[in-house]
Amino acid sequence: MPERLKKLYIDELKDLYNAENQLVKALPKMAKAASSEELRTGFEEHLEQTRGHVQRLEQIFQTLGESPKGKKCKGMEGLVEEGSEVMEEDFEGSLMDAALIGAAQRVEHYEIAAYGTVCAFAEELGDTEGASLLSETLHEEKETDEKLTKLAEEINAEANEGGEQGQEANVPKNKKQSRRVA
Repeated sequence: MPERLKKLYIDELKDLYNAENQLVKALPKMAKAASSEELRTGFEEHLEQTRGHVQRLEQIFQTLGESPKGKKCKGMEGLVEEGSEVMEEDFEGSLMDAALIGAAQRVEHYEIAAYGTVCAFAEELGDTEGASLLSETLHEEKETDEKLTKLAEEINAEANEGGEQGQEANVPKNKKQSRRVA
């Protein structure tokens, strides 16, 4: 592998490794702050997925003979801090959930950009195994973003109506949807 691009590749991978580990700590707090069961479950599922992303990165580092440690991802640190600020607001119910989704999507978009970059580096460097693992993670990050977008459609409507998610929990989904459509 050419040394210049390889050095940048490893540096970016270290940044992502730190970012993913920051998320492993932040996601349980976001799950706890969510009032929507579906959103809480989504955060919990993404936590497990994020742990898998950490393992994939460790696998890439092992293949490269490098250590994953030594870099702090300031971008993710800022996004996590913003998410913490959201949780400190006096939002309740669907309004808090809408704010949490916004914070989570900013994180996902950051990760999508970062994984797209390292995936391109891996391909250029001929690291086919790394490229494959990074591509898999990139796909999962995009899927998570799509799930958040879909969930936001319902939760944003609830927040806009002023109704609390908990109050509407007993209304069948098709009733909620038909009420909004009418």
